[in-house]
Amino acid sequence: MRAPKDKVFITCAVTGNLTRPEQTPHLPITPQDIAEASLGAAEAGAAVVHLHVRDPDTGRPSMSLDYYREVVERIRARNTQLIINLTTGPGGRFVPSEAEPKVAGPGTTLTTPELRVEHVALLKPDICTLDLNTMNSGNEVVINTPRNVRRMAQVIAGAGVKPEIELFDSGDIALMRDLLADGSLQGPALCSFVMGVKYGFQPSPETVLYARNLLPADAQFTAIGIGRSAFQTVAMSYLAGGHVRVGLEDSVYLARGRLAASNAEMVEKARRMVEDLGGQIASPREARDLIGLPTRLADARSVA
Repeated sequence: MRAPKDKVFITCAVTGNLTRPEQTPHLPITPQDIAEASLGAAEAGAAVVHLHVRDPDTGRPSMSLDYYREVVERIRARNTQLIINLTTGPGGRFVPSEAEPKVAGPGTTLTTPELRVEHVALLKPDICTLDLNTMNSGNEVVINTPRNVRRMAQVIAGAGVKPEIELFDSGDIALMRDLLADGSLQGPALCSFVMGVKYGFQPSPETVLYARNLLPADAQFTAIGIGRSAFQTVAMSYLAGGHVRVGLEDSVYLARGRLAASNAEMVEKARRMVEDLGGQIASPREARDLIGLPTRLADARSVA
């Protein structure tokens, strides 16, 4: 049995890859918007921000190194302690063409493992996600083969970055254990259960406990709820002994029928929930100790 932790950290997933601008007018799009949303989330209580970037002109997901660099530099110029977690998820989607399924069709983003982690190697964030899922995603497929995951993990380790292992189903946990056993990953593992994607883990207390009990004893986890389960999962994750995550990547609603006005508003609600359940929220410095990250220098300057 795992009791709730004395202190938990909040991760804010600021903009994501799949949330569309037409779903909410509050979605951060430009590097400046994403950085400002991250800083606002930190003021509300988030110790970690999980970041994707977007094309400022179209709002579509992007893998542009320049956008990542601008977001990171803007955040670091004003907050040196906030833990930056960059995605490496983009680049794993395959859409088979109708005429020849082995040929990529429109919408395919599949690319080399090294390109998917290029921004991590160059920018050296505190954390980056590492997805272990190969699964159906709508009418498409996400592909993360063990060989490619190992190649990405090698680059991540070489950059001195802590991977957050994203787990979408129980087979992903089995793969994580193999990667830990052969040295591709170093423990203790930091991981998350992504729940609510249609063909993966479904959100429920039973799912959280089942997944948690498959982890190594020293692993830390966050259960993530997608869509309507976002705030339910805050409570489930905390009570099961995990940390918590919210943000406009995961859900655009603060409550039934009410759009969240900002990422900060979502963090504030998650914080209240944890504190009402008897928990305490970790500061970025405290979260660094919990995760095993170095403390950063405290100097910062303002940028326009």
